[in-house]
Amino acid sequence: MIKITDNELKEENILLYIYSPFCGTCHVARQMLEQIESIHKQDIFYEMNASLHPEFMQDNKIESVPCLFIKKDNEIKEKIYAFRSVGNIYQYLYKYKPELFQQD
Repeated sequence: MIKITDNELKEENILLYIYSPFCGTCHVARQMLEQIESIHKQDIFYEMNASLHPEFMQDNKIESVPCLFIKKDNEIKEKIYAFRSVGNIYQYLYKYKPELFQQD
């Protein structure tokens, strides 16, 4: 995962994992996302420590962590709070990042 910068926050398409370092559920969610990145052998998700970005949290009405914040075509599409499983996260990747699944 790549730590997000202010410039990257302005990108049209982002998959952003928002967490707190003191959140046990966040650690489980991170493991799921890292497993997906390991399978695809690339960085897919940006990451943000919620406590370091209170303005972003308030502006985007982030309710809790962990959160998978999905922005596509410069529009907030989803805020996922229940990661549930790797398979569940893949449903969102099929929808918002289909290029991961295209054959060469």
